[in-house]
Amino acid sequence: MATVKDGERIAVPNLRARRARRPGPRRYTRRDRLVLGVLLGLPILLDLALIWGPTFASVGLSFTTWDGIGDIRWAGLNNYDHLFTGYPQFWPAVRHNLLWLAFLGLLAAPFGLLLAVLIDRGVRFSRFYQSTLYMPVVLSLAVVGFIAQLILSRDQGALNAVLGSKNPTDWLGNPGLNIWMVLLAAGWRHTGYVMILYLAGLKSVDPGLKEAAALDGASARQTFFRVVLPTLRPVNVIVGVITVIESLRAFDIVYAVNKGRNGLELLSVLVTDNIIGEASRIGFGSALAVVLLLVSLGFIVTYLVQELRGERRR
Repeated sequence: MATVKDGERIAVPNLRARRARRPGPRRYTRRDRLVLGVLLGLPILLDLALIWGPTFASVGLSFTTWDGIGDIRWAGLNNYDHLFTGYPQFWPAVRHNLLWLAFLGLLAAPFGLLLAVLIDRGVRFSRFYQSTLYMPVVLSLAVVGFIAQLILSRDQGALNAVLGSKNPTDWLGNPGLNIWMVLLAAGWRHTGYVMILYLAGLKSVDPGLKEAAALDGASARQTFFRVVLPTLRPVNVIVGVITVIESLRAFDIVYAVNKGRNGLELLSVLVTDNIIGEASRIGFGSALAVVLLLVSLGFIVTYLVQELRGERRR
């Protein structure tokens, strides 16, 4: 298509021809569908087989009595009734899990934020501090439990050797003390993890926001709480989720110390003891696992609701 202007012929693109040449939706070949089926199907099958399959099986087995060998017998709500009214280890385990969550969420996580802020300000030997504080994160909680035994053992522990008391304190054997000692060890590891997450978040904060707040006369404290901390909301969400997960799945450190007994009972330990222990009460252990699942879902649903409300407000 062309037009004439001042005696010259000017070409004008044909819009209809361009639209006609525009490619339509891509047609997938048989090979493409096969690749998509493999890439999507295998993860879905593994997810169903390893996560959702055992989850629904546990829910079903929680209403039965089964020792893993004999016949499965329907028990109705008897397992849950015994769990809430006739199982003395249950409520202490619930309290310990909640205490674990409170300790990591209210003490360890804020302390990790404080360390991140101090290191981000460029104190001397910040690289050394950062590496030293992060070192426990590369250790599993079981190894942290063994380290706690070396330090807190009654007869051969380093702490009692330093104190030099004639009557050494049984830090890990006393039910009134051992939960706090184990929480300190777990918090030691959790603090380094939180510190690294907040350090990454602080590096991404726009320096211009801090400069604008300083020009407006805001103090360093006001700048942090009113400017910096709100921009760290995604990191706060990640830290909150990790803290809940660490609190509910805590198992290996208490099992390494005393197999989760004598004041260190946790829901995860009770599930393990009943399902694969000598009792082999798979139905009752499944009921404990369902309770732990419901507690986890409570936090997850609350988090999702808050996130959806935040998205709508934004």
